[in-house]
Amino acid sequence: MRKPKHEVYETFATRFKEVNERLGLKQYLVPYLISGHPGCTLEMAVELAGYIRAQKVMPEQVQDFYPTPGTVSTAMYYTGLDPATLEPVHVPDPDEKAMQRALLQFSLPKNRKLVEKALKKLGRPDLIGHHPEALLLPGKAVRGKLKKTDYSGGKTFYEDN
Repeated sequence: MRKPKHEVYETFATRFKEVNERLGLKQYLVPYLISGHPGCTLEMAVELAGYIRAQKVMPEQVQDFYPTPGTVSTAMYYTGLDPATLEPVHVPDPDEKAMQRALLQFSLPKNRKLVEKALKKLGRPDLIGHHPEALLLPGKAVRGKLKKTDYSGGKTFYEDN
């Protein structure tokens, strides 16, 4: 909400990588993700999960949105309205908040049931399968494996099986 377009991040990430390579530095971007924020839908969480998969990054931490006094986000949470426009905003219920969070860490075995539930709810069985866009493999198998790579700087990155 009220953040710059994603292209701004992509441009920054590209420049960051180039500068670090040129200077011989080993610094890494660590994504900071919040799930269940007012205005964010389950469809958006699936889209973000696809982006995470495409980037081959698996966040080790995801913060759940919790209302804190005096913030615009909290006003949206309690009223269901964007205070700037008074337009309605989607406020995820606890069940959807759990699904959004699970989607952002879709390859963790403990999240499989919630990810399946979210994909079923959205009519997205296409994201379960043996293809590059899939978030889950069919059955009980987990998509990809978590592997520490030299590039990760000790952070866990996602790699295909």
